[in-house]
Amino acid sequence: MEEIKELEEVLELLNTKQYTKLRQYLAELNDADIAGLLEELEEEEMLKVFRILPKDLAADVFSYLDMDNQQKIITSLSDKEATNIINNLMADDAADLLEEMPANIVKKLLTNASPDVRRDINHLLRYPEDSAGSIMTVEYVDLKENLTVNQAIERIRKVGLDSETINICYVLDAQRRLVGTVALRYLLLMDGDEIIGDIMHENVISINTLMDQEEVARQFKKYDFTAMPVVDNENRLVGIITVDDIVDIIEEETTEDMEKMAAIVPSDKPYMKTGVFETFKKRIPWLLLLMVSATFTGAIISSFEDALSVCAVLVAYIPMLMDTGGNAGSQASVTVIRGLSLNEIEYRDVPKVVFKEIRVALICGITLSAANFVKLLLLDKVGVLVAASVCLTLVAAVVIAMIIGCLLPILAKRLGFDPAVMASPFITTIVDAMSLLVYFRVASAILGLS
Repeated sequence: MEEIKELEEVLELLNTKQYTKLRQYLAELNDADIAGLLEELEEEEMLKVFRILPKDLAADVFSYLDMDNQQKIITSLSDKEATNIINNLMADDAADLLEEMPANIVKKLLTNASPDVRRDINHLLRYPEDSAGSIMTVEYVDLKENLTVNQAIERIRKVGLDSETINICYVLDAQRRLVGTVALRYLLLMDGDEIIGDIMHENVISINTLMDQEEVARQFKKYDFTAMPVVDNENRLVGIITVDDIVDIIEEETTEDMEKMAAIVPSDKPYMKTGVFETFKKRIPWLLLLMVSATFTGAIISSFEDALSVCAVLVAYIPMLMDTGGNAGSQASVTVIRGLSLNEIEYRDVPKVVFKEIRVALICGITLSAANFVKLLLLDKVGVLVAASVCLTLVAAVVIAMIIGCLLPILAKRLGFDPAVMASPFITTIVDAMSLLVYFRVASAILGLS
């Protein structure tokens, strides 16, 4: 409700051309809230309001906008205005923006950017995508280990305003190797003549520049830090990663896994900003593959056509068996995929995982079969042998499904694939075929079908 009132106020001031009052009104709002208001406006109105913002505030608000709106604003600004935005962005935010911009615009922006900004951005852009180096920021406070506390505080005053965070300062030796950390609050409490090297915390947890961003997120979760230093192979400090970047990574990785589990090629665009044909291209590859693989199910049914003609009632229970097996396999796979992503499960744990899933599957399968047996006899009025065929197959289907569901993601990770690819659709197709084979073999044996 509050957001609606703010939006109405902005539109009222904009439409009545009270630009000075509008600037004062926006200056009182939070940066993220201003960005939210801009994204609710039409493109023309958004550009007008953005130009009204003070220069320093404009750069802060810009970092909160989504990529599409950032590109619209940058391309609408003059070279001088655009350069001001780039120069005032944190280096990691500027690098993210430039990665998505057309080459001619990137060249123009980098040409006009200050030498320091250009150096920092180029430094970030050379790291592999989704690595710690590509998401870190180079705006941090570093201190030499031979400084006194007073000298360190003076340095923080000089560089702190342009740093991502000053809560933790990173202590370097003469070769820029990371040797320790010191908290700002600790500096404020110490005697001014103390030497940083004597009071620093030496047990530093750091991240290598080439570490995958998903592993970086796990490190943040493990140590519960708000910022972590990033070092190269020689332990030289090259940047830091802050927890706000990790929140974005977790959202990105979770979305990607969900899309893969649903057999969709991952997309980095919001749903409402993805075109119909683009959405089609993301979905159709897996749909085609799964459709072709599902023909095996049809082939199995066709091969037992004579048996089905003798006991047609068996056909009625095929959907139930396939669905139950698919659901059981999906449950197992999702549980294991989560364990793999959290490093709770390793390849060496395969025997333990399979043994556990077999026990769970037997309990689930027997419970489902018992309930189903009663239903088949009392409600469906089928014979005992038919009910026994269905229920025995149900137990076998659940066991097979859970074994496949837990094994495939582990094997996929072992072979270097994303375990999420082996989730619901892929497992369901395999389990459906296996369930049908077991069903017809069991029915043939019990009912004497040929």
